Amino acid sequence: MKAIFDDRQWRHDPKHFMANGKVLPSPEQPARIEKLQSGARAAGCTLQGVGDAGMGPIAAVHTPEYLVFLKNIYTRWQRIPDAGAEVIPNIHPANRSDSYPRSAVGQAGYHQADTACPIGEGTWEAAYWSAQAAVTGADLLGAGDRAAYALSRPPGHHAYADLAGGFCFLNNSAIAAERLRARGLRPAILDVDVHHGNGTQGIFYDRDDVLTVSLHADPVRFYPFFWGHEQERGTGRGTGCNLNIPLARGTGDEAYLEALDPALERIAAFGADVVVVALGLDAFEGDPFQGLAITTPGFGRIGAAIAGLGLPTLFVQEGGYLCDELGENLTAVLTGFEGA
Repeated sequence: MKAIFDDRQWRHDPKHFMANGKVLPSPEQPARIEKLQSGARAAGCTLQGVGDAGMGPIAAVHTPEYLVFLKNIYTRWQRIPDAGAEVIPNIHPANRSDSYPRSAVGQAGYHQADTACPIGEGTWEAAYWSAQAAVTGADLLGAGDRAAYALSRPPGHHAYADLAGGFCFLNNSAIAAERLRARGLRPAILDVDVHHGNGTQGIFYDRDDVLTVSLHADPVRFYPFFWGHEQERGTGRGTGCNLNIPLARGTGDEAYLEALDPALERIAAFGADVVVVALGLDAFEGDPFQGLAITTPGFGRIGAAIAGLGLPTLFVQEGGYLCDELGENLTAVLTGFEGA
C-alpha cells in the first residue's frame, strides 16, 4: 500500500485551543506526523509525495468565497493593530443567511465555527497539501490501486463547504470522494473517528450519489454536540443516504465491531464500488479525548472488517492525537486490512 504525504503539511502549527473554559495547547500538533509516518512504515507502506491537481478538486467541495478567505485571512489579520498571532473568531452569525461582512474579524466569525481551528502563517499551505494528499490517493485508486493511505494533516472531516471547525479547514475525505465520483465511481465514506464527521455530513446531506456513514461517541455530551444524532438521515434526494451510529462513551472493541456491521451492510446496499475511510484513531482507549475505548488489536479487527467489503479503499487520516500508541494503531488498521 502506498502512503502519501507532503512536507509542507508540517507548516500548520496551531497554538490555541479552548476546552471547558480553559485555554490549552492545541492537541493537533505537527508531531503527530512523525508517529503516523512510523506507523505507516511499520505496516509496510511505501511513502510517496503528493501530486498537485490544483484548486479544481478542492473547489468541487468548497465555495470560492471560503477558499479566498482561507488563502488570504492570515495576511489580512496581521494588518489589524495589535492583532493576535493566530486568526481566532470572537463573534458568529446566528445563521448562514445573515449578512456577509467585509471585515477580517467578521469573516473569521462567519467561516470558523469554533476556537479549535486557529489560522496561522502556514495553515493555508498545509491544508492545501493535506487535501492534495487525499486527491493523490483517490487518483491512485482510480488508476487501479486496491488501497492507499493519505496522511492528511491537518485533518478535514469537521470542515463544511464554507466553514472550518474542530482542527479542520478543507474536508479531505469529501474532496477525495468527490474526485472518485467525478471519475464515474460510486463512493461511500465510512467515518470511524471518535467525533462525528459533521462537515462531511453537511456537504453531502442532500445528495444521493455519495453515501456518508459515521460511527462516533454520542454527541449528546460530546463534540460536535449539534450533529451526529440518529435521526439525521439526509434531506431531499439524500434522504436515507446518511447513517449515524452514535455510541456510548467508553464503548470497547466488541460493541464497536457489532455496531460496525450495519454500517458495512449499508455501504453494500448502496452499491458502492469504492470506499473512503475517514480514519480517526482517536477512538483509542488511551487517546487524550477519552471518548471510546478501542484497543490496538481492536483497530486491526476494524481494518479486517472493512476489507470484508472487497472494495478499493482509500484511508484518509483524520483524528488520533499524541500518545505512545498512535503509530501502532495506524499499523494495526492497515495490516488488519491487508491481512484480510
